[in-house]
Amino acid sequence: MPIYRIAIGTPGEASHPDALKAAAAEFFSTLIFVFAGEGSGMALNKLTNNGPQTASGLIAAAISHAYALFVAVSIGANISGGHVNPAVTFGALIGGNITLLRSISYWIAQLLGSTVACLLLKLATGGLETPAFTLSSGVSVGNALVLEAVMTFGLVYTVYATAVDPKKGNIGVVAPLAIGFIVGANILVGGAFDGASMNPAVSFGPAVVSGVWTHQWVYWAGPMLGAAIAALVYDNIFMGDSTHERLPVTDH
Repeated sequence: MPIYRIAIGTPGEASHPDALKAAAAEFFSTLIFVFAGEGSGMALNKLTNNGPQTASGLIAAAISHAYALFVAVSIGANISGGHVNPAVTFGALIGGNITLLRSISYWIAQLLGSTVACLLLKLATGGLETPAFTLSSGVSVGNALVLEAVMTFGLVYTVYATAVDPKKGNIGVVAPLAIGFIVGANILVGGAFDGASMNPAVSFGPAVVSGVWTHQWVYWAGPMLGAAIAALVYDNIFMGDSTHERLPVTDH
């Protein structure tokens, strides 16, 4: 991919009112998403007295995350593009659809949004544990890296196809739904193995509040790798130099 598509941004960009509004939108969208997703897991743990994982619990997690992400992307789409995920932002950066400086402001907002959501959950539930992402028994670091990379590839590929590609046409209106669906489906695949994060912010907040950082790097490296590959594949094969236009971040 031509390196010129990766833009640094202008010095005053981070303090521009539109950039601040976009970062605020990412903060609130991520807060809403993590509060619902992590909160549903905490509610299930309370109902089952922290019992073992079950198929019904996995389905509930997939549904709650799909619904919450559909809403989070929708409410942020017209302001920030509704990334709600540092990996999605990284994929957009790789494709030249957002500057590095704007990306950094998004990453900070997303991580803060997730952390505040988990703090609010801990406060609202009387101090219940906010479970951190961990690898299941028998799952190696290599297994988890591949899982996270492949699942995030599917997510970012979907983002490109439904929200970034200038040729998306009317399919763009269903982008938040498609993005929520692929995350829900991937949770059904990877949830029993490593929790199916696909989102470094989703893993970061619970780790901060619970103090459990074991294998945290896996939930960064895997999604970022998968996002970069998806951006490169879609951009070079389906968009390419002849059709690619640098998109404003509000287009996603």
